[in-house]
Amino acid sequence: MNEIKCPSCGQVFQVDESGFADIIKQVRDAEFSKALEERQALLEKDKQQAVELVATQTKSQMQASIAEREAKIAELEAKMQALSHEKSLEIEKALLEAEKEKDALASQLKEKESAVKLAEETTKSSLQETISQKEAQIAELKAKIVAFDTEKQLAVTQAVSTVEQERNELASKVELKELEKNQLEASLKAQFTEKLQAKDQMLAYKEEEIQRYKEMKAKLSTKMVGETLEQHCEIEFNKLRATGFQNAYFEKDNDAKSGSKGDYIYRETDEEGTEIISIMFEMKNENDETATKKKNEDFLKELDKDRCEKKCEYAVLVSMLESENELYNSGIVDKSHRYEKMYVVRPQFFIPIITILRNAALSSLQYKSELALVKSQNIDITNFEEKMNDFKEGFARNYDLASRKFQTAIEEIDKTITHLQKTKEALLSSENNLRLANNKADDLTIKKLTHNNPTMKAKFKALEAEQDDE
Repeated sequence: MNEIKCPSCGQVFQVDESGFADIIKQVRDAEFSKALEERQALLEKDKQQAVELVATQTKSQMQASIAEREAKIAELEAKMQALSHEKSLEIEKALLEAEKEKDALASQLKEKESAVKLAEETTKSSLQETISQKEAQIAELKAKIVAFDTEKQLAVTQAVSTVEQERNELASKVELKELEKNQLEASLKAQFTEKLQAKDQMLAYKEEEIQRYKEMKAKLSTKMVGETLEQHCEIEFNKLRATGFQNAYFEKDNDAKSGSKGDYIYRETDEEGTEIISIMFEMKNENDETATKKKNEDFLKELDKDRCEKKCEYAVLVSMLESENELYNSGIVDKSHRYEKMYVVRPQFFIPIITILRNAALSSLQYKSELALVKSQNIDITNFEEKMNDFKEGFARNYDLASRKFQTAIEEIDKTITHLQKTKEALLSSENNLRLANNKADDLTIKKLTHNNPTMKAKFKALEAEQDDE
C-alpha cells in the first residue's frame, strides 16, 4: 500500500499499487499535455518563422533578378540610343523577351507563395488533428479520474466503516480486560491480606519467642551463657557420635600449660590409627545487655595460637557475637586470608563444618597413605641415591681437579713447543746465513778483487814479477 497526502487538507489516503499507478499515469498525461501544448506553440512559431524566411528569401531573389533585368534593360536602352535605327527592332525584341522573363519570374514567385500557403495549411491541419487526438485522450483521462475518485471515495467509506467496527471490537475487548484486571486485583488483594495476617501472626509469635529468649538469657550469668553454647555444641555432636563419628575424639581442652587453651578438640583417625583430621574449637556467646560488645576478630589470634600449640590442622570459632553482621549470618566464613585454616560459623553450622572438613580430609587420606607407603618403601633407595650422589660429587670434584692439572700441563707443553719452535727457526736462520757467507767466500777470487782496481792490479803484478825473479 502507498500513502497519498492531500496538499490542501493534509489528509493521508492509503492507495493500492494499481490505483497509485493510475494516479501517476494521470500526472504524467497532464505533464505530457502541457509539454505537447508547449511543443505545438514552438512548432507554430518555427513554422511562421520558416514561412517568413522562405518568403523573404524568394522576394530577395526576385528583386535581385528584377534589378538585374532592369539593369540589362537600361543597358539595352543605352545601346539602343547609341545604335542606329537599324537596331531598334532588335531592341524591341529584346525588351519583349525581358518582359516575358519578368512575367515568368512573377508567375514563379506566385507559385512559390501558393506552395508555401499550401504547406502551411497542411501543417495546420496535421497539428489540428494531433491536438484533437490529445484532447480526446485528455477527456478520457478526466473520465478515468472521475471514476477513480468515485472508487476512492467508496474505498475510503468502506475502510472507515471497517476501522470503526474494529475500534468498537477493541473497545469491547478493553472493557473486558479491564473487568478481568479488576477481578484479578481483588483476588490478589484478598490473597495478600491473608498472607499479611499470617505474617503478622508469625511476627507476633517470633517477638514472643525473642522476648522469652531474652528473659532466659537475662537470668544467666556471662559464664553460664558461654557454657550454654558449649553444651549445645556437645549435645549436637553426641547425637551423631554413635552413627557418624565412631572413631572421633571430641573433648574439652583442659591443657593450659602454655597459658591459654581452647574449648574443644576434635580428632579422628582411621582403622589403622592414622589421623584423618584435627580441629580446635572455640565457642563464644554473650548477653544482649552486655555493656562492652566483643567482635569475632578479637578471638582469632588466640585461637590460631592454641591450634598451633595443640598441633591441630584446623581452627573453628563457633560464635554468637555480632548478631547483626550479615557476613557471619550468611553461612560458613573462611578466614584463611588472616589465619591459616581458620573458619567462623554460627551454631547451626557446627555439624556441617565438621562434615565438610572431614570429607575433604577423607578424600586426601588415600593419597596420604599411598605417599607414606611409597616413602617407607623408598627410604633405602633414597639413602642409596644420597650415597650415589655423594660419590658422584666427590668423583666430579677429583675429576675437575685432575682435568685442571692436565690442562695446565698441556698449556706448559704448548709453551715449551712454542719456545723450541722459535729456537728451531733461529737455528735454521743462522744456518741459512752461514750458507750464504760460505757461498760468498767461494765466489771470492783475485780476478774479482782486482777488477776495476788499478792499484791492486799493480801490486799483484809487482808481486808476480818478484816471484818470477826469484
